[in-house]
Amino acid sequence: MAIVEVKVPQLSESVAEATLLQWKKKVGDAVAVDEILIDVETDKVVLEVPAPSAGVIVEIVQPDGSTVAADQLIARIDTEAVAGAAASAPAPASVAAAPVVAASVAAAAGNSMAGVAMPAAAKLMADNNLAAGSVPGSGKDGRVTKGDVLAAVVAPKVVAAPAVPARAAAPLLPQVAAPVGRLAEQLAGRPEQRVPMTRLRARVAERLLQSQSTNAILTTFNEINMAPVMDMRKRMQDRFEKEHGVKLGFMSFFVKAAVHALKKFPVLNASVDGNDIVYHGYFDIGIAVGSPRGLVVPILRNADQMSFADIEKKIAEFGAKARDGKLGMEEMTGGTFSISNGGTFGSMMSTPIINPPQSAILGVHATKDRAMVENGQVVVRPMNYFALSYDHRIIDGREAVLGVVAMKEALEDPARLLFDI
Repeated sequence: MAIVEVKVPQLSESVAEATLLQWKKKVGDAVAVDEILIDVETDKVVLEVPAPSAGVIVEIVQPDGSTVAADQLIARIDTEAVAGAAASAPAPASVAAAPVVAASVAAAAGNSMAGVAMPAAAKLMADNNLAAGSVPGSGKDGRVTKGDVLAAVVAPKVVAAPAVPARAAAPLLPQVAAPVGRLAEQLAGRPEQRVPMTRLRARVAERLLQSQSTNAILTTFNEINMAPVMDMRKRMQDRFEKEHGVKLGFMSFFVKAAVHALKKFPVLNASVDGNDIVYHGYFDIGIAVGSPRGLVVPILRNADQMSFADIEKKIAEFGAKARDGKLGMEEMTGGTFSISNGGTFGSMMSTPIINPPQSAILGVHATKDRAMVENGQVVVRPMNYFALSYDHRIIDGREAVLGVVAMKEALEDPARLLFDI
C-alpha cells in the first residue's frame, strides 16, 4: 500500500481558514491525477483541490462543511489499490455518519451506485423527510446529487404535504422562481428555512458595514445621453466582433470614460491610509460581478493601457469565472476604483457603497428612453443615470461632480476618448 495525502492548498496571507464544500468522490472511488476532488471556499474565492496522484480514495478525513486551514490533511489516496476493493473496507469515523442507501437497493444494483445519495444530498433528504431511493439520481452511475434533491423538494408532489406545525422542521424553501400556483403551495404552513451565510457572503457583509462606518459616503448623480455611444456601437459591433472575436458591449465605454475622468481628477482614484491620502499612479478598475456565491469584484489592471477589445475580453472572462467559481485570489485583490452596473438587472437608480480601501465607486443603471428638452423642444433620448458615491473625507463635491461630468462628456462625445480631451 502506497498512501498519498490530500491537503488543503495554500491560502492567502489574509485568510486563516476555509470551508470544504462537497466531495466529488467517496471512499472506494478511483481518481486520476489532477482530478478535482473537492472545492474549498474562502471568504474571497473558491479553490479546487486536485488529486496529487492517481489511485483510490481510502479515507476522507474531513467531511463536507468542515472548517480547515492551509496544508491540513483532508483525505488519503492509495496509489496501488484497485477501485471497488477499498469500498468494502470500513468507512472512517469522519464519514460514517453519512446516510446509507437501503441494503435491498444496493443488492438489486449489484456494484452499481444507482440510487446512492451524495453526502450533501443525503442530508437534504433527511431534512425534508425523503425516503432513501425516492429521488432518482442524475449523477455519475446514477448517484443522487444535491440538485436532484432540490428538484424533488420543489416538485408538486412534495410540497403538497400537510402544513408544517409550529416550530417543526420546515421543508426547504425554493431558491429559484416558481409558478405562482406552486409557490402558494410551497409557502403553505408558514415554513422557514435557516441557512448559514457562505464565507463570501459573510465577508461581503463585513466589508460593507466597514465601508458604511468608516467612510463619509455621499453620492452625486448625473444623466447621460447614451445615443452617441449606441450609434457608434451599432455601426461597429459586427466588424468589431469579426476582428476581435468578442462582442462590443457598453462596459468598455464605461471603463474608458471612468479612466478618462480619473486622469483629470486623481483624488477619485486615491485611497485613505490613516491620516495620509495615497494617490495611485495606475488605474486598476474593479468590475462588480454577480455570481451564485454572491458579489465579487475582479480587477482590470492597468485599465488605461487596455483597448476596447482587451476590456471586453477580460470582462467576459471574469463573468465566466464568476459563474463557475474559478476566480483566483490575485484577480480580486487591489483595485483603485470600482464600477457597478446594476442596469443589467434593470436598476434605474441606486447609491453604490464604496469598496474599501477605495474612495469612490460608479453606479451605472438601465438605459431608458425619456422625454428630454433640447433647444426648447421635447425630444426622446436613451438616458442613463450615473451615480458616483465618494468618500467626502478626501473628495470634495467639486471633484466628484466634475468627475461625473467628465464621464458624461466623454460618453456623449466618444471622440474625446480617442483624443483624451
